[in-house]
Amino acid sequence: MRFLGLALVLLIALIQNPLWFGKGGLLRVHELDRQVEAQRDTNVKLAARNAMLDAEVLDLKQGYDAIEERARSELGMVKQDEVFFQLLQPSRAPTAYSPDKR
Repeated sequence: MRFLGLALVLLIALIQNPLWFGKGGLLRVHELDRQVEAQRDTNVKLAARNAMLDAEVLDLKQGYDAIEERARSELGMVKQDEVFFQLLQPSRAPTAYSPDKR
């Protein structure tokens, strides 16, 4: 009788092996679920970035204010008949060494 019980336990263990460790086993399913969650997080971040880029493209296509702002800030452009003033901070000139001063 013990032999029959041991054989049945061994048979159940053999049947359970593919369920836990096989190609479509629970461990593999858990790993795939983790990968899917990581990819979903990445997709959410990329979708937010794409939405910002879409808004910027739409603004550049429809509004001249954004184009003018970029031209002024990145290219240093000014409008026609506009006066541009550039204020420079006075730099400290190095003082010469004078042997009379101590």
